Amino acid sequence: MKRGKLISSVLATLGIVMISIALVIGEENTLEQDKVIETKNSTIQLKNMAASANNIINKETETKEAEVIPIEMEVAPASVIIPPRIEVYEGMTIDELAAKLNRNLGTGYIAGKGYLIASQCIEKGVDPYVAVAIMLHETGCKSNCSALVRNCNNVGGQKGSPGCNGGSYKAFATLDDGIIGFINNLQKNYYAKGLNTIELIAPKYAASSAWPAKIRSYVEQIRAN
Repeated sequence: MKRGKLISSVLATLGIVMISIALVIGEENTLEQDKVIETKNSTIQLKNMAASANNIINKETETKEAEVIPIEMEVAPASVIIPPRIEVYEGMTIDELAAKLNRNLGTGYIAGKGYLIASQCIEKGVDPYVAVAIMLHETGCKSNCSALVRNCNNVGGQKGSPGCNGGSYKAFATLDDGIIGFINNLQKNYYAKGLNTIELIAPKYAASSAWPAKIRSYVEQIRAN
């Protein structure tokens, strides 16, 4: 009888021990599963964060690329638009002045450039009659323009580089460039420095003492035509 009780007691104790072991193993398995789940969740979260970061970087890159404007695409400022009905010179509108200049430019290489000359001169504060007079005198465009004009679009006898046929006189890509360059030269190196009459321009522009009288003669012809 005592032996039976002892066996029952031992079995009961073993049962408790086995249950305890099972509980511990179960708990460890649960912890391991929790760790696996937690690791998976962390991995998913990290992937999501990485994806979000990449999206942000891509958007910022696209924005920066969109904001970059290539230098060659940058647009130059437009010239001043002169209203056609406003009197701009000696009681004439810009169209009337252009027509008057055209009547004096002949039928050769610079014919029909009256509006370009008039608008550039009015915009830059240069006397248009004086500008045309110098062009006609310096380059022979009253009749047939010189080779300097026809070959290198130099309408005012300007010197500089690139040289026309390797010489000291400047070459321009187009006739319009040559006209604009000539009027820019008058504005920058003469009118802007107070040299705004034929007499004041003459000593710097030409060495000949007869130059002022010849330019005045052209100016009077232009005014009368």
